[in-house]
Amino acid sequence: MELSNEDALRLNVLLNQDLQAIRIDESKMIVYGLSDKGEATIPLNPNCRDEQYIKRVKELISTHVLGSPGGYPVFLRRWTRMGQTKDKSLDKLLQLGESEAVVAVVHAEGLSDDLARRAWWAMPNSENARCMLRREQVVEGEMGPVLADFLLEFLPFEEEPRDIVESVRLVLQPGLVDETTRQDLWAKGQRKNAYLVGFLKTLPDALPESAAPHPQLEAACAALTPLIEEGNPAARQLQRTLDAPGQAFLKTASQVMKKPANQDVVVALLEAIEDYFADLHPGCAPCREVDRVLANARQCCEDPRQLPAPAREVHDALPDAHQPLLESALVLSQLGVPVINPIFAVTDAIGSVMRRKIEPVSQPFFEHASRLLGQS
Repeated sequence: MELSNEDALRLNVLLNQDLQAIRIDESKMIVYGLSDKGEATIPLNPNCRDEQYIKRVKELISTHVLGSPGGYPVFLRRWTRMGQTKDKSLDKLLQLGESEAVVAVVHAEGLSDDLARRAWWAMPNSENARCMLRREQVVEGEMGPVLADFLLEFLPFEEEPRDIVESVRLVLQPGLVDETTRQDLWAKGQRKNAYLVGFLKTLPDALPESAAPHPQLEAACAALTPLIEEGNPAARQLQRTLDAPGQAFLKTASQVMKKPANQDVVVALLEAIEDYFADLHPGCAPCREVDRVLANARQCCEDPRQLPAPAREVHDALPDAHQPLLESALVLSQLGVPVINPIFAVTDAIGSVMRRKIEPVSQPFFEHASRLLGQS
């Protein structure tokens, strides 16, 4: 059975325009088309079951766009979410009226600001907004603020802490929100600390948190400044940590670690900490045991020949009184996701139960963060 004569005619007229995207509302049985002239609406008049009729509509569209009635191959779902869709076909995918094809476009490396506009018209949801805001060309284009505004409005309705972290991280990128909005997000983070992890990931040196420099900063700078002037990244990182912005970072990270909502927040927090201290990593393989992390840091300070050259130069320049600061920084640089994986592999606990189970990781973090904060 073919499409009704009226629908066939109207769809063919639509398809022969310079289309930018097609959207199909299967519940209302309406086809929408976007072109440079605006939006066209075609109410469908099915002559069989709705599901079967929609299938025929999609076959007609696919035949016109791709030359085959098969439509977008759904079995490529994982492939498209890895951004492997060919860039040259992205505009055609948006003309199929299929959600999976839109998802392929928003994940594609070749996504442009204009394609983002079309994809957003075709399928506006928070996951697509987050995906598109991971592309620099979208953030810097006209769609960046549009997508950021949507995520901000949708934040109160996000149920998963990992989505909250990612949404906050993305909207805090330069040029997307103003200072008032940043302050509002920070205030909300005092009640729901998943917000704070987004700040730690995107604005580690510009947190809306006041903090005084470490008491030993001035003395340490005497040893670190000559190395920093030579471009030593490890020296720069240790000074960064001891200065006021670094102290604010550690205070905020400690605040989150005291009461993370669930495992996703812990993982995101450890990612932020590991990334922050990356320039001071001792260069060893990732550790899955905290005891190994602590031993590595201690051994590197006792025998700095094990350290990469920049960190070794920092060790040699620091007076003995400041060596514990370096050791603590070396510990935090290794407290990444691998150390928490053995715990989370055998439990799905959340809340207070989870916080007890992660104490083998959180307690060393608190100890060394406190030292770097001048509290011990």
